[in-house]
Amino acid sequence: MASTALQHVCAAPIARAIRSRAILASSSVASARAADAGPHVLLGMSEPDLQKLALDFGQQKYRGKQLHHLLYKAKVKDIECLSQLPQAFRDSLREMGWKVGRSPVHHAVTAADGTIKILIKLEDNRLVETVGIPVEDDQGSLRLTACVSSQVGCPLRCSFCATGKGGYSRNLRSHEIVEQVLALEELFKHRVTNVVFMGMGEPMLNLNAVLEAHRCLNKDIQIGQRMITISTVGVPNTIKKLASHKLQSTLAVSLHAPNQKLRETIVPSAKSYPLDALMEDCRDYFRESGRRVSFEYTLLAGINDGIDHASELAQLLHEWGGGYHVNLIPFNPIDGSEYRRPYKKAVLAFSAALESRRITVSVRQTRGLDASAACGQLRNEFQKSPLLELPASEPQFSPV
Repeated sequence: MASTALQHVCAAPIARAIRSRAILASSSVASARAADAGPHVLLGMSEPDLQKLALDFGQQKYRGKQLHHLLYKAKVKDIECLSQLPQAFRDSLREMGWKVGRSPVHHAVTAADGTIKILIKLEDNRLVETVGIPVEDDQGSLRLTACVSSQVGCPLRCSFCATGKGGYSRNLRSHEIVEQVLALEELFKHRVTNVVFMGMGEPMLNLNAVLEAHRCLNKDIQIGQRMITISTVGVPNTIKKLASHKLQSTLAVSLHAPNQKLRETIVPSAKSYPLDALMEDCRDYFRESGRRVSFEYTLLAGINDGIDHASELAQLLHEWGGGYHVNLIPFNPIDGSEYRRPYKKAVLAFSAALESRRITVSVRQTRGLDASAACGQLRNEFQKSPLLELPASEPQFSPV
């Protein structure tokens, strides 16, 4: 039952032995990765795993190192394009159902400030959004931040967030998270320097895949852990689990209100995760990991942006240990929302009120607003239902 290609280069008994080892590889290597990474996908595998895969297919160990380079440096998208590998190896991979794990870019939109939002078409025809945010410093060096999604849609339905209003389909697998970063690197022709898990979805509801993607981004794509931020609105028991991994990445908690009653109106899931419990977990996270927690606070005009709210927020943070950082996010408009963006004067007053109470604060610069790529604006009409199959075409790139 050896493949035709292998029969040309191997005696039948040897070919059968290689095929047997390949069958073992498809299960043993897959089990070494996160369970939800999906079997038969190369992207997301570490160099040692790829070396083992090569050996299990009867290849020399160095083929795994070549494969690692092709996946993460050359960014090869298809088995047939792994041209540095022997044809017999490629044939065996393909016949055993292995894929690279890269998806096509279905659509891209470029904002006036250079921010680009792309829609990636997944294998099941669902679309997921990711955003590339370029920032040039005074020395001319480019920092490129990838805002990646962890789910197709989001089940938590925060009232100010477009993703929550669009429905939820499924968790992303780890390679579907990693490929977002590679797609942006290809598009910008520049390496991604920072990654924020702030796109579509709640990362803590897909924590295993997020952690596996984090490992790959750090070890294989070589993005420093301190350059990675994992955001959450708060899911019971998950912050403790994340703390146990002792990552050097930043935990950003979407707070949006200084008290439980107001938070429940903005974040429905807060009813099952009271504010005191969330703050206790954040305090314990800092104690275990040594990493300061950052709090995201979306300012909604007339709802949570008063000086009294700032005072109450400062009191809350000091009560739970202090030393926290608050990132203020003026609300970005979305269709069908009753909320309004506060005036700049109100934003500055809120920030000053926190600073006067010894709270470190920053105001997030709005990027990609005209491409609906700003914070809270990610939503596509295919979150709930997959894209209808259409004839293959080149990705569409649209300036705004």
